[in-house]
Amino acid sequence: MKLGEPTLDQLRIFLAVEEAGSFGGAARRMGRAVSAISYGIAQLEAQLGLTLFEREGSRKPVLSDAGRGLLAEARAVTDRADMLLAKTRSLHAGIESDVSLVVDVMVPGDVTASVLGAFRERYPTVSLRLQVEGLGAVAACLIERSSIVGVGGPVIADHPELERQDIGAIDLVPVAAPDHPLAKGTNRPGAGRDHLQLVLADRSQLTRGREFSVMSARTWRLGDLAAKHALLKEGLGWGNMPRPMILADLASGALVELDLPEKPGVSYRLSALWRRDTRPGPATSWLIDALRERLAECPR
Repeated sequence: MKLGEPTLDQLRIFLAVEEAGSFGGAARRMGRAVSAISYGIAQLEAQLGLTLFEREGSRKPVLSDAGRGLLAEARAVTDRADMLLAKTRSLHAGIESDVSLVVDVMVPGDVTASVLGAFRERYPTVSLRLQVEGLGAVAACLIERSSIVGVGGPVIADHPELERQDIGAIDLVPVAAPDHPLAKGTNRPGAGRDHLQLVLADRSQLTRGREFSVMSARTWRLGDLAAKHALLKEGLGWGNMPRPMILADLASGALVELDLPEKPGVSYRLSALWRRDTRPGPATSWLIDALRERLAECPR
């Protein structure tokens, strides 16, 4: 038996009848005559060579076994078509089809998560890809075009290929476990140099050879901020951490803010970054504004 090719309209009629529970309900929902709905179902059944609704012995159409078997596929086809149409409307409105974002590891995860959740609700047709990098690697992603917009720190924000817009700051504070020698009270100048410092490594070649807030000659360099956090809590060294990420540790005593005369903690300024030969579209601009607003709520 040669099968026909159902139309999108026929599939929509099929779903409308199943959801409304009657041909009349589907007709009202779609703004059509009952005869048009009945004809659409008859045509679809003819195309597929199957009976989709059992009509005998019931005042309402009831899905047949074949109808139940095809229901999910019919819904998937119409959903994809709806997504295509929605994305087309967005493109006509000038909204980007996709956004690739790279975020500095210093940005609190709950900030990123809440903003991206709101972004998905506001721009459901825009595909979003996220990368999390540290220090100069944020700028590298933009320069190499693997991302179109970034949130990065002051390390490389002045690169000539990049535009930047200040969107806030995160305080970095020197901390250690409570039993660490530097956690016992006020320290003499240079005391931090006598102990192992845990340092976030920069995987980018853009800042090769540069040091950022490094005091000690003895360092462990970590590419993962979560690993640095864990090692600090184990008492294996001291180092700077973003304050919002360690508030619970400071409150519980799992970590102690260090009193160092050099005050190695800094206000880590964050900027939205993009290449100068590009321009943020509506969705990207909304993302930048939302990140600025959310960062302003972070405890300093």
